[in-house]
Amino acid sequence: MADHHIGMIVPSSNLTMETELPRMLRAREEAGHGERTPDRFVFHSSRMRMRKVTPEQLKEMNAQTERAALELADARPDVVATACLVAIMAQGPGHHCTAEDEITAVLAGQGAQVPVVSSAGALLSGIGALGAKRVAVVTPYMKPLTETVVNYIEDAGTEVVDSLSLEVPDNLAVARLDPADLREHWRRLDLARADAIVLSACVQMPSLSAVQHVEDASGLPVLTAATATAHRILTELGLKPWVPAAGALLDGAH
Repeated sequence: MADHHIGMIVPSSNLTMETELPRMLRAREEAGHGERTPDRFVFHSSRMRMRKVTPEQLKEMNAQTERAALELADARPDVVATACLVAIMAQGPGHHCTAEDEITAVLAGQGAQVPVVSSAGALLSGIGALGAKRVAVVTPYMKPLTETVVNYIEDAGTEVVDSLSLEVPDNLAVARLDPADLREHWRRLDLARADAIVLSACVQMPSLSAVQHVEDASGLPVLTAATATAHRILTELGLKPWVPAAGALLDGAH
């Protein structure tokens, strides 16, 4: 059995990334989809203080990135994922590249030469892997932050044809949103020109249990910040990006 150690940098108030990502990869383990030997995934987290999703607290949280990366370096992970999409996107178009490079440099300085994935960059690469040129997006954010996310995605070359803001500013409250509600929320989007649906542009908003349902009901590929991060992690580990019942991005063909 091959153990893959995954380091995660998460906001202090994040409850979802440390449940949805392990749940996806555990489902993969239980399905026995190791290419040569069964794969087991082990998780190690470092936290950065943030309670409310405001520009001020997001900036303060980003200032803690070096400390969080140093802590993870000591665990010698095989890959590191930084998981607060809007914190990176709020810093301006293309900032995921800067953030990934900064964390990579901190890890390398401690002798940990490992790939670094950001949920922001993973969402963009996930959209690209699906070949989607136009997407519709659901976020838990207030409208100004949703606009920031939309602008970031569009700057990267993907048109956002419609977006829905659930307007929940408290990060713990976001984690307590019922993912079953997404089975109806997506119907409020104008999908006439969409190639795919980003059902949750936030790793804190629970969505995993709704992904396959919405994909089947809408007839469009569905991805989330969490499924996109799982896709990038598996790809960086050299494993087939396959997770059962987690949407087209994780069907092993992308």
